[in-house]
Amino acid sequence: MKLVELLQGMTHNAALITFLVSMAPIVELRAAIPIGISLGLGPWQALLVSVCGNLIPVPFIILFIRRIFHWMRVHMPKLGNLVNRLEQKAESHRELVERWKFFGLLLLVAIPLPGTGAWTGALVAAIMDMRLKHAFPAIFAGVIVAGFLVLGITVGFADLFL
Repeated sequence: MKLVELLQGMTHNAALITFLVSMAPIVELRAAIPIGISLGLGPWQALLVSVCGNLIPVPFIILFIRRIFHWMRVHMPKLGNLVNRLEQKAESHRELVERWKFFGLLLLVAIPLPGTGAWTGALVAAIMDMRLKHAFPAIFAGVIVAGFLVLGITVGFADLFL
């Protein structure tokens, strides 16, 4: 709980903290929205800041992750197993995206559970050699859906519109 206490002491930087947390893999906006609200941001502000932060890494992942993986295999062979696991994870979602195209990628990103999200969606898109102009709109829409779901779970769906 020391991390929570540290973050609570930095409420003057609530938007920045929320933004940075939403950029982090695994936790993404699933953690950023509740953290932002707990630090004093309004629900809609926490959503906006989290969505923006969550989308920042997406183009970089789609455009560069395969080169980064290759570089890691060559220059950091001990991380080869990690790269293999990440690629296998992306491959495990390939069928969903190939079958449902735009909506498959949107769904993969929109489900706010571990192993899904913008990072995973971008990794899948990169492994499938999807062009940024095709992948980004689906990932963007999925992040919006996930953000609304997380926001609704955090503050209650009924309270969103009161």
